[in-house]
Amino acid sequence: MSKNPLKTGEKLMFGIFGAFIVLAVVSFALLEMIRARSDKPMYQPTMHFDFTAEGKRGSELFRESRCTSCHRAMRNGTNMGLSLDGLGSRRTKEWIMAFLTQPEKTYDARTIDHGPAPKEAAYVAELPPNVLNDIAAFLSELRADQGSAAAPKPPEGRSEFIDNMLKAWAPKDWDERYTDVRKKPAEGEASGTGKQ
Repeated sequence: MSKNPLKTGEKLMFGIFGAFIVLAVVSFALLEMIRARSDKPMYQPTMHFDFTAEGKRGSELFRESRCTSCHRAMRNGTNMGLSLDGLGSRRTKEWIMAFLTQPEKTYDARTIDHGPAPKEAAYVAELPPNVLNDIAAFLSELRADQGSAAAPKPPEGRSEFIDNMLKAWAPKDWDERYTDVRKKPAEGEASGTGKQ
């Protein structure tokens, strides 16, 4: 069996591909060296918490109850299910408690893992009420800064990116039909997501 030598174009393609791999490895190594020696975080943290006694117990119960086998919270757990960081900025403790006890009734729809057996997380609704209360407190105390990916509202003030997206994609009369959540409501005006 005779070997066919690589053509010039193939050699060039493999050379470019190899150069990209070397560049990626060197860039990653440099970035890690800079990160390891820096006393400042590379990215501003956008999640925060200030736990009550209930929330601290709930944090322990969250891990002991195997919630981290599907969910991620405070850099613990897996990404198989939803990340729960910042959940307290979007949901109240009462809503979370209702979901933990009756998930499909709260959603008013079928859920993937939570709900009646044989769903994998069916055991959650059967946990004692005091355990569920502490877990709900823990999750409701996981907050996200306004403007972060997990927050319900964009950053306060003007954003050139958001303004450009509105110009490109929003209907011309959108600001007459809806409230811009970036603006603080005038005194006496109700804060809502829409005027309709």
